[in-house]
Amino acid sequence: MIAARVVGTVVCTRKDEKLVGSKLLVVQPVNVLDLSMDGKPIVAVDSVGAGQGEIVLVVSGSSARQTSRTQNTPTDATIMAIVDSIEVQGEWTFRKGI
Repeated sequence: MIAARVVGTVVCTRKDEKLVGSKLLVVQPVNVLDLSMDGKPIVAVDSVGAGQGEIVLVVSGSSARQTSRTQNTPTDATIMAIVDSIEVQGEWTFRKGI
């Protein structure tokens, strides 16, 4: 599982029928200590209604197909949570809305 920031969207007029109705978002992995960019952006299926700029948790591989929205779909990355806060060793590194 990785933390990432939603940085964009992907629109596909044609896609596999199992992905019809799925929202595809571009997410940029971030370091949980300071939210700096940490790797290359990826495209993920949104299973929770995430929006632009939000910090989310992304799963990949076979775990990406374990949500109710993505079961048996051809996906390798799924947004499965919207982060409210991150605390590391007693210090808040992120709080939504602050």
